[in-house]
Amino acid sequence: MGKIIALANQKGGVGKTTTTINLAASLAALEKTVLVVDADPQANASSGLGVDVKKVDKTIYECLIGSANAKDAIVKTEFERLDVIPSHINLVGAELEMLNIDNREKMLANVLRPLKDTYDYILIDCSPSLGLITVNALTAADSIIIPVQCEYFALEGISKLLNTIRIIKSKLNPELEIEGFLLTMYDARLRLANNIYEEVKSHFQDLVFSTVIQRNIKLSESQSYAQPVLVYDVASRGAVNHMQLAKELIEKNS
Repeated sequence: MGKIIALANQKGGVGKTTTTINLAASLAALEKTVLVVDADPQANASSGLGVDVKKVDKTIYECLIGSANAKDAIVKTEFERLDVIPSHINLVGAELEMLNIDNREKMLANVLRPLKDTYDYILIDCSPSLGLITVNALTAADSIIIPVQCEYFALEGISKLLNTIRIIKSKLNPELEIEGFLLTMYDARLRLANNIYEEVKSHFQDLVFSTVIQRNIKLSESQSYAQPVLVYDVASRGAVNHMQLAKELIEKNS
């Protein structure tokens, strides 16, 4: 049975989508079967894996609102063992459409449940908000990876996210665990980055991944080519970091 992991932090620009794309590609390169579920209306994870969302008939929106079968929404990427259920800008309106539906917080869990036996890992890329779609993602997930940017306001909002996780554990998904805090955009030359790393480590200890994602221009460049960095530049620091993260995740779950 596979594991569903949500990547979430309501603070924008912390590297959620970058991590989702590149962790997924690294897990696939390590011969794990992976499904990326793009739960962000911006659909950056979809396009970052080479999917043209304008040409896709079914997305996560149709699965949630139109009762489309999730298997019909899966798009094969050009990378072996890596599939995606793409997103669409229509997802913006899904929260309003879901308001009058019973058990609306569990709709994504119902969509993904039949797929758990097909994949080793299902990664959900969440939008930078704590709205109903993100609540659905956390209700569907077995665990959550929280990317934390190594910058001044990094810890701002983490308490809010942790409170949301507590509420979801108590009311909707008692099995939800924190897979780990992941330090992103790390620059070892900056005292601030090291201070934030130490602060997160002292707060959350063993919940912090040993791997850090260092600031790396190749990560940004690879997205403009709609490729994981592992394909764009396999020797880059970004590729090496995400491969280390994938190995750490597999080891943690073995």
